[in-house]
Formats: sequence, C-alpha cells, structure tokens
Amino acid sequence: MRPSTIAQLGETTFDLLVIGGGITGAGIARDAAMRGLTTALVERGDPGEGTSSRSSRLVHGGLRYLEQGQLGLVHEAVRERLTLLRIAPHLVRPLQFVFPLHAGDRIPRWKLSLGVLAYDALAGFRNVGRARFPGKQDVLQLEPLLREKGLTGGVTYFDAQCDDARLVLANIRAAMAHGARVGTRMAAVAPVLEKGRMAGMEVEDRETGQRGTMRASVVINATGAWADDLRRLEDPTADRLLRLTRGAHVLVPRERIGHRHAIAFLSPVDGRVMFALPWGEFSYIGTTDTDHDASPDDLRVRREDVIYLLRSVNALFPGAHLTDDDVRAAWSGLRPLVHDVRRDSASSVSREHALVTGKAGMLTIVGGKLTTYRAMAAEVVDKAVKRLGREFRPCTTDTEPLPGGEAADLELFRARGATLGLPSAVVEHLLRLHGTESAGVCNLTLANRRLLERLHPAHPAIEAEVVHAARKELASTVEDVLVRRLHLYYETRDHGVRAARRVAELLGAELGWDEDRMEREAAAYRKFVAREESWR
Repeated sequence: MRPSTIAQLGETTFDLLVIGGGITGAGIARDAAMRGLTTALVERGDPGEGTSSRSSRLVHGGLRYLEQGQLGLVHEAVRERLTLLRIAPHLVRPLQFVFPLHAGDRIPRWKLSLGVLAYDALAGFRNVGRARFPGKQDVLQLEPLLREKGLTGGVTYFDAQCDDARLVLANIRAAMAHGARVGTRMAAVAPVLEKGRMAGMEVEDRETGQRGTMRASVVINATGAWADDLRRLEDPTADRLLRLTRGAHVLVPRERIGHRHAIAFLSPVDGRVMFALPWGEFSYIGTTDTDHDASPDDLRVRREDVIYLLRSVNALFPGAHLTDDDVRAAWSGLRPLVHDVRRDSASSVSREHALVTGKAGMLTIVGGKLTTYRAMAAEVVDKAVKRLGREFRPCTTDTEPLPGGEAADLELFRARGATLGLPSAVVEHLLRLHGTESAGVCNLTLANRRLLERLHPAHPAIEAEVVHAARKELASTVEDVLVRRLHLYYETRDHGVRAARRVAELLGAELGWDEDRMEREAAAYRKFVAREESWR
C-alpha cells in the first residue's frame, strides 16, 4: 500500500478531491470511498503530521463545553465516542477520570455534579461507567497524593483516550482499501478553474518538485489550520474564517506525579480545566489554550507553556516537584476554530464546526474536534453527493471497523505473540498499536528472525513494525516511523535517536534507498529532534 504518484493521480477525473490528510480529511476520504465515490486525497506531509497527531489524545464529550451551554456539541461528541469505541477498540479505550475540587475553585461541587449527570444523560446513560460523587476522604483514597489542603471532594466520570496519529492513519488506510487514491507529500498550489468554477487542483510533489493537475467534480478543503490559505488560492478576497489557538502538552514519567487515574482539574494558575493523563508508564499534562497569530507553519512549544503546565500540576500534586528535567517530550498543536468576534478568550471559542462554500464552489470544513470527525465527514460527503446528483451507497462508517479493530478480544493474537517468544511488554505494545493486525506484523518475522529484535533497548517496538509501516502504513521517513507510527520520539529519553539509523536501513531496504540516502534520512531525524527540543 504505497502513496500514489502525481502521474497516477492525474489519470482520471475524480468525484471528490480531498485536500488535507488530518483526521477530518481522512474521515471524509473513508466515508466517500465507502459510499462508492471515486475519491482522491492529497496531503502535503505525512497523514496527521500538521495537527491531528499533536492533540490531547482524547475522544471525549467535552465536559467543559457544558459550562458554555454547547449541549448540541456535547451530545454529538458522546454519541461519536461510543461509535469510535466500537469501530476502533485497539485505538480508543475507556478512561476513568477523577475531578477533585478545592475550596475557592471557580466551579462549585454542586455545579460540577450536575454537569457530569447531564454528561451521562446526553450519552443516553450508555457510558462505559456511571458518574460518582466521592467526598474528600473517598477522593484521597482514589488519589492519595492530591493536595489535601482545601480539598472538598470531587466527581468521577468516564471518557476515552485514543492514539490520535494512528487513528488518522487507520482512516486513510480504510479509504485506500475502498479504492481511494492517496498522495502524500503533495501540496495543492493552484486551483483549476473552468468557467469560474473549481474543477480540480494543481499539485506539487514536495520531494521532486514535479507538478501535475488533478481534476475532480467536487473539491474539499480539509486543511485545518491552513484552510484560510487554501481559500485565498480560490478567492484572494475571502474573509478570515479561522481563529487559531495553540495547545501545548508535556510528557513526564508517571511515577513523578503518582496518580492512579486520569485527572481533570482546575488550574490553580488561571482556573482553566486541564488534564493529567496516563500513557503507559508516562503521564502527559495539558493543555494550554492561547491565540496563535503567526503562520501555522511557525509552531513550537514555548518555554512559558511548559512552565505553566508544570506549575499547574505541581500545585495539585505537591509532592511531584516537576522541573524541566522531568519533561520527556513536549508537543504543541493548533485548533482551527471558527472565528467568532463575539468571544474574547481562546477557551470560550466554540468547538462546533462550519461547512462553507467558496466563490468557485470549493467546500471548506473547519472547526469541530477529533471526537466528532466521523460525523463531520458524513455531513461533508452528504453535501458532495447532493452536488453530484447521483445515487450512492448510504454512509456506514459507524458500523465498519477500522483496520486492526475487527475484534475487541485479542487473546488469540496475544497467544500468537507468545508462541514467537516475544516478551509480554512487546506483545502488549503490538496489540495496543496494531490490534488484530499484530498477527500480520508477527508473520513478517517468520522469513527474517532478525525482525523480532527491538529497535531501542528502552522501548518495546520491534524491527518488523518498520517493515509493516513501509509496506502498509505509508511511512517514507524516519520521522514518520519514530514519531507517528511507533512513538519512540515521545517514549524514550533520547527521542528514539539511537534507533534512527536502523530505521533508515529498514526503510531503505523497502523503498530502494542507497547508503547515502539512509544517512541523510537518519540525520534529518536528528535535526527534527533538535528543533522540537528548542524550547529547552
């Protein structure tokens, strides 16, 4: 399963051309291809690279949106949460939250209790677990290391956590399995107009500089934070549609905080709702919500973001004493929110989405959140189908499992890993990332036993996963593998740099690289790590 070339993408006129390979574009391509539309998607980088792999990794209703009165958004989100738990059980997992409250917090306990009751009600009381309302001592029994001074009690409730990067990838792969053509590292550079109407896009291969023309009856702008840039290619006079806000996160060893559950809390710094979330042996803390007025391409974690996050969690867990040295990794992503002049603060801007038609007919989808991507995609494809004026199959994206999610019970696959002599940590890692496809990864090792070896002594990923990433998951750089496919960037102290050369060799064997290219690719990854760590 390899990306299409410019020549291949220019061979036909598609029903639908999706520009942008984040979660929204991936969901649109999957939905359209499943309905029978001839579909193409182009992404200027790696799927999910821009924003969708830099999220809070939550599939959630958005408890804090109830405070803003966004009942419709929350209802849609809790419905979609149940759907994703069903179609991607290996990537979306239930998570119990403890929300402690202290004297002086801006949200009183009675109000939070009513909120979580409404949360369960909007889910039709079909959540994975019911909300509870523990008092002070019960909260401390759940989380003994919380700040006891001023603690008045709290609530517990359920949401879900996801592997955001791999969720994007699963949707892209599902689209391709249903016939969609996908081009990665291809940028849309100019509209193709016929009688003033959008008839396609000129695209450029960012690696070779080659250009080609893609033609389509309907063009979809799903570029997220870059949506206004693309709209101005269609219409230089287009009004601003987006308000970009930046969300930063830090990852630390979980033992440094010592929490047992996911924690939602009000930042002692400014009263915002924040999270401290478990991620294996790590915890990540997020998120900030500040306006981003620069180019979407100019995005870095800022030192003030890290200080704010560490101060907030240190105040809640006074024994943590987290410092910069504890931060294993940090990341920052952009929220492409719908611009609303009536709302002042970044946190108050609506997370609802908007679907607009441009001057030349391009459809642009902005706003929303990761949790609701599937419903947003269905709305976009419905609009495209109406414009095409032909009959297609109905939407079934809520019932067909995503790749790897065909079974929730993975005991047979767990046994398969054990028969190969893989340590339990490696087996669990494979199941968590690949679900039912872990059997296919293991099968690669039958022809080459070396592929059973770990890529890094401090991480359970094995060499076979790199081969799988190249053959099945569109990976074409070391960064693709170590950041978005296998997560060594986040989960090892050196950000996977020790494995970079071996990953380049494995990719090179699949993609036909010579020795010089392998070294350049490994060096490019080391440069990427240095840039991402510049906040220090």
